[in-house]
Amino acid sequence: MTTGMLPALRGHFTSSRAVSLLQRGGAVVALVIACIAGSMRYYAFATPENLLNVLRQNSMLGLVALGMTFVILTGGIDLSVGALLAVSGVIAAMLSKHGSLLALAGGIGAATALGVVNGLLITRARIQPFIVTLAMMIAARGAALAVTSEQSIPASPQASALTWLGRGQLGPVPVPVVLFFLAYAVAWVTLRYTRFGRYVYAVGDSEEAARLMGLPADRLVLATYALSGALAGLAGVVLAGRLGAGQPVAGTGWELDAIAAVVVGGTLLTGGQGGAGATIIGVLLLGVIFNLFNLEGTISPWWQWVLRGTFLMGVVIIQGRLQRRARSH
Repeated sequence: MTTGMLPALRGHFTSSRAVSLLQRGGAVVALVIACIAGSMRYYAFATPENLLNVLRQNSMLGLVALGMTFVILTGGIDLSVGALLAVSGVIAAMLSKHGSLLALAGGIGAATALGVVNGLLITRARIQPFIVTLAMMIAARGAALAVTSEQSIPASPQASALTWLGRGQLGPVPVPVVLFFLAYAVAWVTLRYTRFGRYVYAVGDSEEAARLMGLPADRLVLATYALSGALAGLAGVVLAGRLGAGQPVAGTGWELDAIAAVVVGGTLLTGGQGGAGATIIGVLLLGVIFNLFNLEGTISPWWQWVLRGTFLMGVVIIQGRLQRRARSH
């Protein structure tokens, strides 16, 4: 090796490390910048009340995004999570007159079962995840609207635990926020230290290679869609407890917000890279940005949608370029 090659190699590895670091930590940097900017511009932003409100408002979306993370890590997509959330909330409210346990089990169980249907159609019928989950989104939303006659279903006061999940406090911290962080802690440990987590990444990297290695790829994909349904169901019953009713229109558009949070955090839509830690940063970053929009007060909701879409597109473009540059190195 010649002396002239050493600086070139050194530059090559430095550039590669910088690209990798930016891809993994870009969302963290953006979150820190957004928090600093918000604290400097708005006195109310950094108050404990506002920060807890941001966490509470985004905790249920965070649960949906966590399920979406597992699906996307395998290279899939789940467009049905918003509708499954609505189904779960409606069923929980309907069953609440029989007690909290049945309400919770019925709501989460129904969403999990529909997630299993998604997984079976994808793995057994070999239909593309986009088509399967789009059809499920339409069917589940339609069923929720039809069964309720497009009306909210009040939750029974007898289901005190359901109400506590949505409105309760553990000390100064809202229960939904505790559930949010607990779920992400479990998911982080699962993806980092368990065989299931390693298999998820293996299937996302290359499903064909995973099959050749003898991994149960179909069962793994089925499990991730079931998990996505279960977490959407949990979010649905928490939301029903918070609102005091199951609403058939709840969760409309949440599938897109969940995908946005996963992608903004740094998980690749192609699968195999990312995780729970990335998604929680994405959820918090989007939550802070939308909170800043609300504190500004001069941006109409429609322009907020435009800014959200533009921001997401920019993140995807940057992520794609970083990925191509990392591969070239």
